[in-house]
Amino acid sequence: MTIDDIMRTAPVIPVLVLDEGGDWVGLAETLVAAGLPVLEVTLRTPAALGAIRAMAAVPGAIVGAGTVLNENQLGQAIDAGSQFIVSPGLTVPLGKAAIRAGVPFLPGVATAGDIMRGFDLGLDRFKFFPAEAAGGIPALKALCAPCADARFCPTGGITPQTAANWLALPAVLCIGGSWIVPPGDLDLAGISERARAATALR
Repeated sequence: MTIDDIMRTAPVIPVLVLDEGGDWVGLAETLVAAGLPVLEVTLRTPAALGAIRAMAAVPGAIVGAGTVLNENQLGQAIDAGSQFIVSPGLTVPLGKAAIRAGVPFLPGVATAGDIMRGFDLGLDRFKFFPAEAAGGIPALKALCAPCADARFCPTGGITPQTAANWLALPAVLCIGGSWIVPPGDLDLAGISERARAATALR
């Protein structure tokens, strides 16, 4: 799959910050069954790589690593079974490493300069991050005018109440949502309910 294919799979990509001891297979199965098969496991906790390994074995799950900051983390994420890579920003070394690895790559951008750096590397699919803190919908609309070929997954500060407004933008293919699985909350029934509501945003 290309990063464009992945971004078009579901309207919301759950952004997962996972602690030790969770039922990662059950979590992935719950999200896939609810219609959100694309899962971003952030490399913010010691549990992340193990969770990626477990979730990657779940049929239908498309599991990626988020918060990838450098080439070393990129290699660790790929070795753990990550099918795509998400970074909070875009550096030339990380961008080139992801391209060499042949892995679908979604780098974070917040300015026109960030997007231009991506274009120089041959990239045109981006995470707009941190979406609300970087100026929200007006800021993204302004960036889209001179960067018409770019498509985005806004992430950061988006809520169930604002999600539809972001998805209504022509340049937005999907959004990242941390509200689907709040940190520390592994109530699968509640997660399923929130995930099904997010799927209905399509």
